[in-house]
Amino acid sequence: MDAVRVALLREVLAGTEWLGTTRRFAGVLRGSVVSHGGGLLLVGTPEYEPWHLAAHLVDEAAWSGTPELAPTLVRHDARPSDPAHLAVGPGRLAAARRGETLLLVAPEEPDAPLLERVHDARRAGATVLALGPGEGGLAAMAHESLAVPEGTDLDLDTVQHLVSAAAGENALPAPRGPRRFRDRLARLTEQLTAPPPARW
Repeated sequence: MDAVRVALLREVLAGTEWLGTTRRFAGVLRGSVVSHGGGLLLVGTPEYEPWHLAAHLVDEAAWSGTPELAPTLVRHDARPSDPAHLAVGPGRLAAARRGETLLLVAPEEPDAPLLERVHDARRAGATVLALGPGEGGLAAMAHESLAVPEGTDLDLDTVQHLVSAAAGENALPAPRGPRRFRDRLARLTEQLTAPPPARW
């Protein structure tokens, strides 16, 4: 889906909750990968691999000047003989560490082995984001999730287009949440070193 189609889709969705919801989720995604700088791992289920989202995030990373948005696609049936960008298997999730962001995209609740790998990545310090049904174990363990339950106006593929386009926008507001210690320290330093206010 190109930029013109995304713009038309946004016009159609104006006034619905989807625009704000997808932009907020995209802001969390972008904020996580930019502030942590540890990389983005994108994974689906054995039955559903988010190829399109991976391609669109690579494009958005290039267009927005935000290389952190370019994901590593983790594939369940990856083989060593595959090209390098397609040869990353689920073992990569076991190596996830603090500072990395894991985005799991699933049309339905993932199976227990995948949920266990995601849980281990979270315990190791990775930020876990989920795009899918919005209920069950995945939604409970994700730091942030965007629910796309069946029977809604949009399907999972369309929501992925909206999220990837919004993630590449430069004017996204910073996601709300607890500020890091370094951010608070920088603000305090600015306040303490600022000249006194002018008398009135």
